[in-house]
Amino acid sequence: MGKVLEQHAKALLARSGIAIPRGDAAASPEEARQIAERIGGPVVVKALVLAGKRGKAGAVRLAESPDESARAAAGLLGPNVGGYPVEAVLVEQRFALSREVYLSLTSDANAARTRLLIGTSGGIEIEEIVHDNPDALQSHAIAPSAGLPEFQARQLWRRAGISGRLLPRLGALTARLYRAFRDFDAYLLEINPLAETVNGEMIALGAVLAIDDAALFRQPTLDGLVQVASEKVWRPLTAREEQVNALNAAEPYRGSARYLELDGGDIGFLCGGGGASLVLFDSLVRAGGQPANYAEFGGNPTETKVAGLARVVLSKPGVRGLFVAHNITNNTQVDVVARGVVRALEEAGISADRFPVVAREIGLHDAEGQAIFEAAGIRSFGIESTLSDAARGMVAAIQAREERVSS
Repeated sequence: MGKVLEQHAKALLARSGIAIPRGDAAASPEEARQIAERIGGPVVVKALVLAGKRGKAGAVRLAESPDESARAAAGLLGPNVGGYPVEAVLVEQRFALSREVYLSLTSDANAARTRLLIGTSGGIEIEEIVHDNPDALQSHAIAPSAGLPEFQARQLWRRAGISGRLLPRLGALTARLYRAFRDFDAYLLEINPLAETVNGEMIALGAVLAIDDAALFRQPTLDGLVQVASEKVWRPLTAREEQVNALNAAEPYRGSARYLELDGGDIGFLCGGGGASLVLFDSLVRAGGQPANYAEFGGNPTETKVAGLARVVLSKPGVRGLFVAHNITNNTQVDVVARGVVRALEEAGISADRFPVVAREIGLHDAEGQAIFEAAGIRSFGIESTLSDAARGMVAAIQAREERVSS
């Protein structure tokens, strides 16, 4: 899943006919002052990060003048919010509001539907409102074949309790937002709040947009706007994680490579086999090893992809050994894996004589793979050895090297 910073999300919404506040991103207090001067009135200054709950974290501030905008920006720029360093702020026009509502669209993969959530209250207190009253948000499943016509959107808001002049506006906006959600291959689109100003305008004051990163190939207009990260744990990607994403993008047609960088650790972990890679990781830890990363590959990747992933694993400072293993591969060629690993070691100027490398690769062309590993001085475990045997062998190789160095 890839997220889009708020200023880009709102620009995309504006292209879809959704009204947004006037404003711009600023990387310095002086830029914030200049933007506020152009707006010419009270503004909101927000930290531009991919984390949620910015209001509760004090990362959204109100300013009455350009000087106050500069001071607000100075206070927000630099520190972390939700694990993200604040490198820019969004300075936006502030409105007097008569009403706030909530709207979000999410992809429900299990039901093969889009899930629409609407509520007659919105703003930073929405979570507390829902906690006190679970019925404050109404959920509706939308079938892709049916879509969300405007008349149906009006009916949904009417059932939620909206009436009067606001009803047709919300119906039209909701239908438009659904089309934008589909057009951008979005995974999540949250507008909180969707607000009516005292002048009767409907404005998307807060916007969260997440894109299905598997669909980015057909979204050229989003190039450079989407930051890809884990679906479950949002934090900025490390440089090595970005390198592996680029590696996959360069050869999307064959095999897969995944890399998650961990704090500390001294053993490069380069394994595969789905659940077997988790078993291998646990075996390494039980044997006393400290993995520096979690890297998984499969689907018969090319030698170039294996070598690229191995180079990334080896490039982390403090890595003192490399563990390469599968349980029993189905279509991944062991000889290709072996050539990729050996190539990465050679390109990094690493000799297996001084740098422990342990492999346990069983499957297609494994005899050829074993020969390639052994010719390069890599200890290779065969099918007669368990995953735990290989993990213990890796830790023993690290310990033996330390003893040689200290003696």
